[in-house]
Amino acid sequence: MTNASITPPRINLLREMFAGVDAIGMPGALLRAWGQGDVEKKKIPVIVLPGFGANDASTLPLRAFLRGHGYHAEGWGLGLNQGGRGMIKELDELSDRWDVDRARPHSGEGEVPALCDRFFERLADRIEDFGSPVSLIGWSLGGVVAREAAREFPKDVVSVVTLGSPARGGPKHTTIAPLFRARNVDLDWIEEAVEARFETPIHQPITAIYSKDDGIVSEFAAIDPHSPNIRHLEVATSHLGMGVNPNVWNIVLDALTDTHAKM
Repeated sequence: MTNASITPPRINLLREMFAGVDAIGMPGALLRAWGQGDVEKKKIPVIVLPGFGANDASTLPLRAFLRGHGYHAEGWGLGLNQGGRGMIKELDELSDRWDVDRARPHSGEGEVPALCDRFFERLADRIEDFGSPVSLIGWSLGGVVAREAAREFPKDVVSVVTLGSPARGGPKHTTIAPLFRARNVDLDWIEEAVEARFETPIHQPITAIYSKDDGIVSEFAAIDPHSPNIRHLEVATSHLGMGVNPNVWNIVLDALTDTHAKM
């Protein structure tokens, strides 16, 4: 844990203003994916989780690309990702999987755990429907939830890919940290809780895609020094452009291909 917030350089916010540049190659990538003729259908279903403030529409291009390569790729099915806001009023409403002081006042610190609980219920239903394990892809906060799902479902989640997701600190090391402080959310407490989660390692393969140009999540937060089976891959893209950048898509595809080859 670090006492100070480590946030992206302010100049990176300018990069976010031109996130549309990252989508320039998107039409061609989609055409190539869907122009291959008969493609072998893959055995591993894929669920893609959107980032904070986004819904399944934001991941539609990535999912279309993956479907073109034979994967059943679907959205998370939970509507707008509001970070769990409003899901609970007190920490004692969280499931028993969260080892927290349930008597402490709640100013929003339990919102993401509550969101995870909600997704875990959805994921359990989808795994039963599929009759097979799944791979998870999460963009930003969606990657945080995907990582926790891998921790909770070690046999049913076979791999995780994160796009610009904070592995450390929760929102503390992001540019939206002031929004949480304005709500009196204890970011230091969240950071401690996140670090404590590493006591239960994620053993499945994790591909963590990050960018030094990211204007939302700091490079420091995106690096996971604890998980034993993680690889970090740097790309040159904005945070908002992660999910529409064909170079990122190809990394995601390679990660899924590696997982599928081992099944």
